[in-house]
Amino acid sequence: MDKPEYRSVGKSVRKKDSLQLLLGKPVYTEDIAPDALVVKLLRSPHANAMAKAIDTSKAKKVPGVVDAYTWEDVPDQRFSNAGQTYPETSPYDRLIIDRHVRFVGDVVAIVAAESEKAAQTALSRIKVEYDVLEPVLDFRTAKDNPVLVHPEDNWHMLCDLGGDNTRNLVSTTSDAGGDIEAVLADCDVVLERTYHTKAYNQAMMETFRTFTQLDRYGRLHVISSTQIVYHVRRILSYALGIPKSRIRVEKPRIGGGFGAKQMAVSEVHPAFVTMKTGCPALCVFSRKESQTCGSPRHEMEVKVRLGANEDGRIRALEVTTLSNSGAYGEHGWATVGLTGHKSIPLYPGSLEAFKFDANVVYTNMQPSGACRGFGATQGQFAVESAVNELAAKLGRDPVELREQNMVREGMAMPAYFGEVANACALDRRMQHCSDMFGWKEKFPVRDMGNGKVRAAGIAMSMQGSGISGIDVGSVTVKLNDDGGYMLLIAAADMGTGCDTILAQMVAEHMECPVEAVSVFGAKSISEIVMNTPAPALAQAI
Repeated sequence: MDKPEYRSVGKSVRKKDSLQLLLGKPVYTEDIAPDALVVKLLRSPHANAMAKAIDTSKAKKVPGVVDAYTWEDVPDQRFSNAGQTYPETSPYDRLIIDRHVRFVGDVVAIVAAESEKAAQTALSRIKVEYDVLEPVLDFRTAKDNPVLVHPEDNWHMLCDLGGDNTRNLVSTTSDAGGDIEAVLADCDVVLERTYHTKAYNQAMMETFRTFTQLDRYGRLHVISSTQIVYHVRRILSYALGIPKSRIRVEKPRIGGGFGAKQMAVSEVHPAFVTMKTGCPALCVFSRKESQTCGSPRHEMEVKVRLGANEDGRIRALEVTTLSNSGAYGEHGWATVGLTGHKSIPLYPGSLEAFKFDANVVYTNMQPSGACRGFGATQGQFAVESAVNELAAKLGRDPVELREQNMVREGMAMPAYFGEVANACALDRRMQHCSDMFGWKEKFPVRDMGNGKVRAAGIAMSMQGSGISGIDVGSVTVKLNDDGGYMLLIAAADMGTGCDTILAQMVAEHMECPVEAVSVFGAKSISEIVMNTPAPALAQAI
């Protein structure tokens, strides 16, 4: 089939934000935020404790300090920080400030001051008396542990996903097809392996940061380094107890996110300060705060049982996952589901039975969240490692073993809701990559001389964006009277070139130059006004 000739897509074009960045223009949250109160957070030194008493009187006397807030000042309304489509699959288990602190770094007080120095001085003068409790630190012993991370009565979930705070369970999930035990019993080779993946944190260059103010209509205006403007709007509405119509959220350029900013990590505290004082507020996490109180990938233990015949046919595959959500449950159910839903479907070629079970548990560790791959990476690491071990046991080339068993176009994908792979070029990609790499010559290991060797390995992966029928999105394309186009969309360009690619797509369909497409991704009307030619302004508003 002849390839279409594109005018804009696939062509080398200037990145939409390149000149702004090259010339050092103010484009990030802290760059464009006006003067504001400095918001700092007092954090717990204990993994599990109850704050019995807190004295902020000396902190409030520090010159330049506007106020200091504790659990007595915030709404008793639990919410989730997860950036997920409503109804969220994450439990509502947070307060803006909770007297029960659940990990080292949990917020126990908020200080708002006119300067960084005043805020830091005030933090040092807050005195807290803790009743230190035994923590749950090993996620393997968390389920049904007598120590409860969330013993509160108002813990709740919007979806029934097996969560039970009286058992330290964030959620559970399972799926199965065929008689797994019978098929495994009939296989020539059965491998049982357990793999452990640690939690690790994204180290994006720009830490978490949020600016908030009340606009001239009394609405809460939020400028934040976030991937989830609409979710932040809903989260703040629920946490603060104000309608969404009174909240406007926008994102400027983001200095990296990698999934960490798919949670409202830094938004709620400056927003609370603004609502209490009426003043603009800015909260900027230090590097230490971002690494210890951010949103790392979930620690997981993944058990794999793999059954195959001597001829290489993979006939049975079982994945059992235990996920450590930490002190709060954001993205727990969603990420753990992908450990099975995005690993088992890779091998339907001869699969006769599969089983997937998973538990997500609370511990008194740093709460986890979204990270690139969103759970699929942990499950795929385990399954792909087991397949490589199977290849070694059978004396097979691991590329050939995968080609024998991999998903191909038109196949139904087990453990993936019965979906059919209507578009899949995995077999052709595997062959192409193998040829480019020189697999036959380089596998399994080459002697590089001087006592050094270089090994070769292979793994497959699958991923997708959005959940069909659940996740929603919208885009508006407007024709300006000068013949150009304006694209309004909430997609978050994190330095990946998203805005540029979207402009190329619009230019391709509208048969205009890429330069004629202005992209406004999750930005405010005020920014559109500042950047739109006067003749097009009426249409933009």
